[in-house]
Formats: sequence, C-alpha cells, structure tokens
Amino acid sequence: MKILGIESSADETAAAVVENGTQVLSSIVASQMDIHTKYGGMVPEVAARSHLEVMLPVIQEALDEAKTTLDEIDGIAVTYGPGLVGSLLIGSLTARTLARLTDKPLYAINHVEAHVYANFLREPEPQFPLLALIVSGGHTQLALFQDHGDYQLLGQTRDDAAGEAFDKVARIIGLPYPGGPSVSQAAKAGDELAFTFPKPQLGKNSLDFSFSGLKTAVLRTAQAEVGGNFRTKSYEIPALLSQKQRNDIAASFQKTVVDILVGRVLQAYQEYKPASVVISGGVAANTTLQEALQERLPSPIHYAPIKYYTDNAAMIASLGYFKTQSGQKTDPLKLKVDPILSM
Repeated sequence: MKILGIESSADETAAAVVENGTQVLSSIVASQMDIHTKYGGMVPEVAARSHLEVMLPVIQEALDEAKTTLDEIDGIAVTYGPGLVGSLLIGSLTARTLARLTDKPLYAINHVEAHVYANFLREPEPQFPLLALIVSGGHTQLALFQDHGDYQLLGQTRDDAAGEAFDKVARIIGLPYPGGPSVSQAAKAGDELAFTFPKPQLGKNSLDFSFSGLKTAVLRTAQAEVGGNFRTKSYEIPALLSQKQRNDIAASFQKTVVDILVGRVLQAYQEYKPASVVISGGVAANTTLQEALQERLPSPIHYAPIKYYTDNAAMIASLGYFKTQSGQKTDPLKLKVDPILSM
C-alpha cells in the first residue's frame, strides 16, 4: 500500500511516498533555511508564501522519484497541526483538493506524533510498548506508546521547547541560525564544566520539562562575562564575547539540556519498563544527546535515519499507513487545521 505524505507545518515543504509504512520510495524536502537565516529566525508570512510556490512541484517530484502516479497512490496523509496556521493551510488545502479529485482516502496527521514514526523507517522496527522522546524546535514531549494510535503523554515542556532554547541561546552569544547545529559545533571546542547552569525543579515525580529559566541563566552569564553586570543589552553581547567564552557557554548550556532530557527519559524508563526507546525531532540529531542516552540507558536506543530527524513527509506517510489499518480516514470537506494541536 502506497501513501503520499505532505508536510508543511513550518518552514519545510515536503512530500514523500512510503509503502506499507516502512519502505521509503521517495522523500523530497524543499528547505526555506536560506530564506529565514537572513532574518535570524522563521517569518510565518514568508514561510506560507514559499510553501505556495513550491508545493505542487515538490509533490510531483516525489511521485516521479517513486515511479508512481496519483492514480496508483492508495491514500494521502497530511499534517493538520500543530504548526504555523498559514503553512498548515497550504499543505492541507492541497491534500484535500487532491483527495477530492482522485477519490483517495485522506488521513489527518498530528505532526508531533508523526516524528515518532521516523523510527519505523529503519530496521529493526521499535517494539511496543515504546517510550518516545520527541525533541525539536517547537516541541519537547515524552510519550508512552502501547501500540499504533494508543499512547499517553507522560510529560511536556511548560515553556520553551529544547530546540527553541538552542535558537535563543545561539542568538544571545552570537551564533548563526539555526541554533541547534551552531551551538553543537561551538560546544566541541568549549569546556562543558566552565559554567554551572540551573536545572528546573518541577516536582519529584514530574516528567515535564522547562527551559525558560535556563535560557535566562545563559543571558545573565553572558552579560556578566562581558562585564555588563546584568545591564548590558542582549544585542551588544555577541560583539563583546571572545570565541572561548562563546564556546564555553555553548558547551555548558548543551550539557545542561542533555542532562535534563536524559534525566527525564531515565525516570520514565525506570517507571514504565518499555520494550524500546526512541528519540526523534531535530534536536535528536545532537550526537552528545545520543551518546548520553546510549551510555546511561540499559536498553538500546532506536535512531531514525538522520535525514528524517527534521521535518519531512516520509514520517507523515508512515503514520498515514498505520492509520489505514484502523480506518481513521478524514472527510476532505471537513478537515480543519489546528495550530495548537496537542498529542
């Protein structure tokens, strides 16, 4: 069974064809990274306009690479939330139109849930029950899956997502957007013990996350390092920091984030004893995080192929396939986007 996946929740326009939920026949991603880099972050209106320009060519390229046609597709899966409302509308309207024109079943996909399914695109497949850490620019969540479509949310961020914190810290210390790769690269040359940053105290049994206080602590530390005595404006800091200071702050910040994430995963693992553990989302590509989890967890970690960590449509199509098995199709005339959709 071949599923066409369409993803446009943020700044990636993506389409993919996946067979039987696990075999990727094509995966095309049109990135807007170069466009948004000059603004230092994502601009929603620019993102939506870019989706509109490339959506149909991306879908056609995915079909061509898979050596198939819309008539040969068995279903269409599309992200309907969460994300930027303008971006979501472009993808969902396209999918709804194609579903109506071709009389193909339509499957509405939760983008965050789909990140977990990037791990089903590599053998061996994770086994249920599985513990999933979803950590990206917009989301940091911990969920326990008993089976496909049967999961409970164990914890989530109460403020900033981990990836968002990476972006903001990168901006504070003068590293380029996107912050995740920039901070990770700078951290390689830094001393992770140079600074001690606070970890959130959210209660003994809580599996939630918080990164807002950590971000503020980095700002205060950077101000102190340049002699600002907490009065230096944040936009003045990058020019005043030395490369060593920048690297040390990056390394210490990254270590703190990794400690927080790994600590929560360990806590959940000990409580629920899952058969497998998976990590997904853009921040999951961080090798320091991967190594820390692998070192401290008694169970092997499942990693998705690196190209499927960030937003893509292969994960959307994969989840779409598993929805076909339970008949969870959606009426194209009734599908509405949900920018604040939760798991």
